[in-house]
Amino acid sequence: MSGSPCRVLRLPHPLRPPRIRAPLVAALAALALVLCGLPASAAPAAAYDHRRCGNTSGRVLLTLDDWPFDHGERAVETGAYLQGKGIRAAFFLINQYASQQPQVAEVLRRQGHWVGNHTYSHPHLTKLPEAEVRKEIRDGVRSTLFRPPFGDYGPREKRIAASLGYRVCTWTVDTLDWADSGGRFPDVATLRARVRNAPAEDKRGGVVLGHLFSNYPDALPGIVDDLRAQGYALCRNTGPTGPVIRDPLRC
Repeated sequence: MSGSPCRVLRLPHPLRPPRIRAPLVAALAALALVLCGLPASAAPAAAYDHRRCGNTSGRVLLTLDDWPFDHGERAVETGAYLQGKGIRAAFFLINQYASQQPQVAEVLRRQGHWVGNHTYSHPHLTKLPEAEVRKEIRDGVRSTLFRPPFGDYGPREKRIAASLGYRVCTWTVDTLDWADSGGRFPDVATLRARVRNAPAEDKRGGVVLGHLFSNYPDALPGIVDDLRAQGYALCRNTGPTGPVIRDPLRC
């Protein structure tokens, strides 16, 4: 075709017996595909993995859930820090609060982060009637990634979410930052160690879970430093995002 950088390879007049021509033709055909930047055979697409949220990049995706109840600006302050480090994170916000301060989701997306659905009021979905499950997801932050509260979901919740245009997104590394002891959340050093000591297979191409109301945002600088020192790259911040989050993730 006119303007194509690839040219059809034509074999010269055969000088060898026919039995030698077939392998030669196959080899030249494969070479032509490589030169043209085309795959020699179509590789099957990787199946969507809810624990990795479609992260097939090998990089680490940091995620933050719920809402910063004691400090409304904490989400965007955390988002600004990560943006300054060239990192894209995913924030799964409870819409009961996010809808009252819509600028938070707007700013996070302008900062280059993904904003996902974490239901309207953060219930245990598996304990609700189907109509209420549908309402909780439908009234959540509009997106295409959905994180069930408490990671509590089954085939019914997955089906309902899919019917509303969502993929379920959970995690591979849980910092357990929400598990308070004596009224206190785990401190920064503890959270940092939990990520640093997590299995390599859970970090490479994995998803780290933390919350906006705990000490996790304060632990992020150390977590980022540790991951990079261990040789892991993090999802790259390439500019503003929108409600549609593609599969696979553009990490």
